[in-house]
Amino acid sequence: MSAIDVHLDVFEGPLDLLMHLIKKNNLDIYDIPISQITKEYLDYLDIMKEFNLVFAGEFLVMASTLMQIKAKMLLPSMEKAESEGPDPREELIEKLEEYQKYKKASEILEKNFLEYKDAFYRGSPVFSNEDKFLDVEIFALLSAVKRAFGRVNETQLIEGETFPIEPRIEKINAMLSNREWIFLDDIFLTETKRLGIITCFIALLELMKQRVIIVVQDVDLGEVRIYRRPEPNIQGD
Repeated sequence: MSAIDVHLDVFEGPLDLLMHLIKKNNLDIYDIPISQITKEYLDYLDIMKEFNLVFAGEFLVMASTLMQIKAKMLLPSMEKAESEGPDPREELIEKLEEYQKYKKASEILEKNFLEYKDAFYRGSPVFSNEDKFLDVEIFALLSAVKRAFGRVNETQLIEGETFPIEPRIEKINAMLSNREWIFLDDIFLTETKRLGIITCFIALLELMKQRVIIVVQDVDLGEVRIYRRPEPNIQGD
């Protein structure tokens, strides 16, 4: 299998990843365990690199910032007392606070857009909040990949091994053929190689791009599910 390049139309930034990790681990934004966050942040960057994901240099800048904060936090206590400087995390916390404000505002605007965008169109399918929440952040998808990588524990790839995307697309379609929905993690369960997991992820993105499936997260940090997109209800005049 040749190198894979994944290009996503909408990709969150480094602050989105940090907030995802903070929420996922139920951490206090004002008392971030910097060593833990730095390790998890770098783990996600490794996964993104494995997919050849095209991401902005600001991700690497944030990685460098976290490493600097971690180094300052690990200074000997005597050296800390002498410096008597501010908490090394202070600037990062301020950025996260500001990010949260803008994120909340954008969510309100997006909710209003989704509520009224089909107001003048006849026969458009509408999903209520009770049915599905049609938004999922990329890091929720990568979390499933990370869990799948942890299961296979593969350290070396077999040279010349191929993992075409078409059978994985067929696999996902087959899994949905007689079920209303499947968990995101389910599509990786039978994969025993990292490249197989990567190919499943690419197949998932391709089906999303073709608007064949809907990827659903009912609540923030909840289980991610995959639905087949319903056929449009076209009615004659």
